[in-house]
Amino acid sequence: MEERKPLRVLLVDDETHIRMLMKRLMKSLNLDVVAEAVNGADAVDMFRRHRPDITFLDVNMPLKNGKEALREIMSEFKDAVVVMLTSVSDRSDVEEILTLGATNYILKDTPTEGIKDRIRDTVKFYMSIKR
Repeated sequence: MEERKPLRVLLVDDETHIRMLMKRLMKSLNLDVVAEAVNGADAVDMFRRHRPDITFLDVNMPLKNGKEALREIMSEFKDAVVVMLTSVSDRSDVEEILTLGATNYILKDTPTEGIKDRIRDTVKFYMSIKR
């Protein structure tokens, strides 16, 4: 049986400790972080260059926020799988990011196991539509 390559991930967050946590979780789940960005403008550029399987994108960032970056990515790549990272659990905010095309979202204050569960759910979703 052929072994599958790890899924390729773009990780975007302006907070270093969040990126470090997410990279550790990604590695434990056999996901390959192929690129990182700290703002929405770089996120769009990195997405175009690396064409990741899954993108984890912070909502609140400098230069171009995550919603703007999501809107731009989804306008070019309709089938992109993007999970938004947010510290806001405001229902209207969550509804907006899902309406813009996000596959899912992760609240940053979720316990580590909950974050891993969301990542696993996203991988299962990706596998069901892409492979």
